[in-house]
Amino acid sequence: MGVIESGRHRVGGWLLQGEARPSRPGPHTHPPEPEKRHPWWKVMCLTGVDYFSTLGYQPGIAVLAAGVLSPLATVVLVLVTLLGALPVYRRVARESPRGEGSIAMLERLLPFWRGKIFVLVLLGFAATDFLITMTLSAADATAHVVENPLVAHLLDGHNVGITLFLLALLGVVFLAGFGEAIRIAVVLVAAYLGLNAVVVVDGLRRIATEPHLVADWTRLLAVQYPNPFLAVAVALVVFPKLALGLSGFETGVSVMPLIKGGPDDTEQRPAGRIAGARRLLTTAALTMSTFLVTSSVVVTLLVPAPELAPGGAANGRALAYLAHEDLGAAFGTVYDLSTIVILWFAGASAMAGLLNLVPRYLPRYGMAPHWARAVRPLVLVITAIAFLVTVIFDADVDAQGGAYATGVLVLMTSAAIAVTLSARRRSRRRVVVGFAVVSLVFVYTTLLNVVERPEGVKIAACFIAGIIVVSFASRVVRAFELRVTGVTLDDTARGFLDSCAPGPVRLVAHEPRPGEAASPARDEEYRAKLAEEREDHNIPDPEKVLLVEVRITDPSEFETSLSVIGEQRGPYRVLCTEAPSAPNAIAALLLHLRDVTGKPPHVYFDWTEGNPVLHLLRYLFTGQGEVAPVTREILREAEPDLRRRPAVHVG
Repeated sequence: MGVIESGRHRVGGWLLQGEARPSRPGPHTHPPEPEKRHPWWKVMCLTGVDYFSTLGYQPGIAVLAAGVLSPLATVVLVLVTLLGALPVYRRVARESPRGEGSIAMLERLLPFWRGKIFVLVLLGFAATDFLITMTLSAADATAHVVENPLVAHLLDGHNVGITLFLLALLGVVFLAGFGEAIRIAVVLVAAYLGLNAVVVVDGLRRIATEPHLVADWTRLLAVQYPNPFLAVAVALVVFPKLALGLSGFETGVSVMPLIKGGPDDTEQRPAGRIAGARRLLTTAALTMSTFLVTSSVVVTLLVPAPELAPGGAANGRALAYLAHEDLGAAFGTVYDLSTIVILWFAGASAMAGLLNLVPRYLPRYGMAPHWARAVRPLVLVITAIAFLVTVIFDADVDAQGGAYATGVLVLMTSAAIAVTLSARRRSRRRVVVGFAVVSLVFVYTTLLNVVERPEGVKIAACFIAGIIVVSFASRVVRAFELRVTGVTLDDTARGFLDSCAPGPVRLVAHEPRPGEAASPARDEEYRAKLAEEREDHNIPDPEKVLLVEVRITDPSEFETSLSVIGEQRGPYRVLCTEAPSAPNAIAALLLHLRDVTGKPPHVYFDWTEGNPVLHLLRYLFTGQGEVAPVTREILREAEPDLRRRPAVHVG
């Protein structure tokens, strides 16, 4: 049994290795282990496995959506990328350098529970984007495996099994750590972009040496769209169908904590990390834009339209088709392998995004267990959900495309709105107008995508509902958890404690009144309160009793640190503090006083009239309710030893 317990302990320790500490650590907590950071270009490869891998199918999607207008529609996509998405996310990187992204910017605009619920909704769309990225990319890699000419029909009907294997393999990589994932990503991106460059340059060479290709295309363009303005209008209308080419920006921001900053960086001013993230975004956008335009031209002019249609040899793999046709079976096979591997690993950027995003919100809200701050347990949970999504959608790429586009576009729209509001707060009118226009473009694109593919919103709604239900269930389960990370007393408060020696400290809980100021009425209330408690509880040595008041700040917050101030109000001594929850604050203060004085303190309450169920709901959502029994329950869970547990008296 000892061996088994030891083995379990080792496994548990390995799973929780690197667990993040509370956002406001107390004085006795251990400092968190420093995160391993990497040069910006290596982190770009981690996000780029998703962004760049869309070259596997984006040129074909563009031709199917826009026909001969594909190059023009792709230019519109590139303009939106460089003039819209890139400036937006460069601003997001500057304003949320810890990887929270646009979600944190919008969270600051909506306080209390409204902000928390809004964040949960956005996290639902982020989960849709990131998880569907994992499952769709793995399913697309499976499709490339199954449809490869060398495999023939050996793997037909095994798409789900192959996809699950690829997802499990991705999970294993992240169980090993971010460093391994980044090293793999660098090799894959370098190889994949190099092979794509060969295919595109060869295609452009063919176009340059065969002038009739351009002549045929321009003639067909003139026949179908004799009015140039009509051509531009159609390109603008079909642009939303190409929106998958915008993926990658949100993950580029969410993995910012992995970027190595400058030697003078601090957590408050990480200028080097911000500069690295902006270089990452700019380089990725310029690289992808170049490939999108050139590959669109090559595919439109060189691949026969019937081959791009569903069932055709180039459907979903236009550049792979050209690699086989123009550069030979050997090169084509190498290209296929690189496409399969990068599509499989495209989920790595999504996994990295979730692993950096989820621990920054849900545990802080009390809406996830403590282990959600650790990487490895979260990897297992995310992988399990990806398995479920794959089985539900039968590893079908097309069935998941709508949800993927919806998640991407909603997050980009929220980012554009966030930076617009941020610029407005700074009274920068020209910047506000520019970002407002970008926001309108993304709103239009998102709405059009929702109208054409409503299943994306339905899938996202399932993720949102799941996150909200699980989050609030976790909050309820953790309701009686001591969640104060540290307590500090000012000099006056410490003086009050010294005056109570050598006996135990005795506190009387008093609910502060809004805007309470020094007045005879307040002094009379204190006098009556202390007299009532002395009579009810027969308090010895009443001269050594202190009042304690907790003002509620934001009850939707979970973790906090207490700063306790001592105030002499006439003849009465009061310990004052602010916290999201009165019972938690009082329980934490009592435990701190025990540690400081060496004796368990006593606290005295009145019973509150009313329905106990309603009082419990008040506690959960307002931080108040029936304070006495909740304080006692928090102390019971925090201190199992009765001899050391502070005493709670209720009368």
